[in-house]
Amino acid sequence: MTYSILALDSEKKLLVVGVASGSEAAGSRVPWIKRLVGAVATQGYTNIIYGVEGLRLLERGYTPKEALARLLERDSSPELRQVAMIDIKGRKAVHVGTECPEWKGYYIGGDFIVIGNLLRSKDVLEAVVKTLKEEREENLVETVLKALLAGEEAGGDARGDLSAALLASGYGVDINLRIDRAANPVKELAKKYHIVYRRAVEH
Repeated sequence: MTYSILALDSEKKLLVVGVASGSEAAGSRVPWIKRLVGAVATQGYTNIIYGVEGLRLLERGYTPKEALARLLERDSSPELRQVAMIDIKGRKAVHVGTECPEWKGYYIGGDFIVIGNLLRSKDVLEAVVKTLKEEREENLVETVLKALLAGEEAGGDARGDLSAALLASGYGVDINLRIDRAANPVKELAKKYHIVYRRAVEH
């Protein structure tokens, strides 16, 4: 259904979430972010409570693992969910329900998380991770965009990517971009970013 990236630049206190999906308007449901607090991606059979309440719990001082565990306990269908959380301190947590559609998986890096389900193959996740680890741009936002593009080029969602979104929040940075329906949504997202936001991130 979807693949998402959560990333943190701890020096700049910058949080970034990028998402691409075979569903329309994934940006309205999947990515969640709060400046100097944390970020969440909630997908699979998406439940937005993980985003709304997840950020509230992080802001109250819960670690991502504690917050995620608390929300899973309240969920009547946790095995349908795929969720990732990262906080401003770089702590991370992931849940991948057994009933999320294949191919599904995740990767936890030093300053990022990648999750995906209903992917064309594991090559999608591997392409995203490789880019985040080995092909870094000067700023984290552009690295996440580059990694999303790598995922799309590796096959993306098994149905074909249809929507994409990018959120970023930090000192002097506030980005909220969505492509709700397009043949190549990540490419359209990158174009929109370079037109609207690139100067703000650079400065």
